[in-house]
Amino acid sequence: MSNALTNTEFNFPGQTGVYHGKVRDVYNINNKKLVMVATDRISAFDVILPRGIPFKGQILNQIAAKFLDESADICPNWKLATPDPMVTVGVMCKGFPVEMIVRGYLCGSAWRAYKSGVREICGVKLPEGMKENQKFPTPIITPTTKGEIGTHDEDISKEEIIARGLATAEEYAVLEKYTQELFARGTEIAAKRGLILVDTKYEFGKHDGKIYLMDEIHTPDSSRYFYKDGYQERFEKGEPQKQLSKEFVREWLMDNGFQGKDGQQVPEMTDEIVAMISDRYIELYEHITGEKFNKEDNVDLAKRIEKNITEYLNK
Repeated sequence: MSNALTNTEFNFPGQTGVYHGKVRDVYNINNKKLVMVATDRISAFDVILPRGIPFKGQILNQIAAKFLDESADICPNWKLATPDPMVTVGVMCKGFPVEMIVRGYLCGSAWRAYKSGVREICGVKLPEGMKENQKFPTPIITPTTKGEIGTHDEDISKEEIIARGLATAEEYAVLEKYTQELFARGTEIAAKRGLILVDTKYEFGKHDGKIYLMDEIHTPDSSRYFYKDGYQERFEKGEPQKQLSKEFVREWLMDNGFQGKDGQQVPEMTDEIVAMISDRYIELYEHITGEKFNKEDNVDLAKRIEKNITEYLNK
């Protein structure tokens, strides 16, 4: 079984702090730059699972870096460099405490809510008579609050965001505009790869008074993709769609009685399960980018990463 990086404890030149997120460890350098290490940790239902997934960090980091570059004409983003396959270095932004979730199709948690009778999500009214995996007339934005680790993100409306001072009306208008334009670009890129970008999330922050796109973008951890081929046929028959997303991990957990609720146990992650998840992530990478995935040497990941980041910072 290949190595997986599940925790980091680096001390870089100029380091003033570190934040360990669900899957990323973020090092603050002189309150100016952030070094974001995409670990191989995996989370679902806001819970970090007990085993890491080999190559997952490399996959997510490389997809995000590619799509940050491919959308830089839409809005400024935080990326400065990728000194290691698992690392992005970027400008430090003060993040808005909301995630901008945009949905082109009715599925996942939105479908589960709709099926139970809900007809309004985050202040957005949903049409009657929709079916699972149906395309919305136009994509809808359903933001959530960005909770601390171990807390659940909560749905919130545009009006509540402004009323609670999480963003001004002017800032929110920019967040909404960027979200729609980024989703349109992601949809266009996905279509060229024979995929449908179903839903995704974006995070934004401010740097020098300007709004920047932060964090990852269009990765299988933050997005859901369907295969375009056969979508219509499956939809008409009411069959599940062939997906490219982390949903297969959630489904495996739900099939084994885990949904992140109190008292529930994470099912055993055998070597076979871990290898299967790793292989699925590689498949995701190759479909989403249209490129072959090259496994980087992962014998001593921490040592390699520390060396590459330190060399970059000392330049």
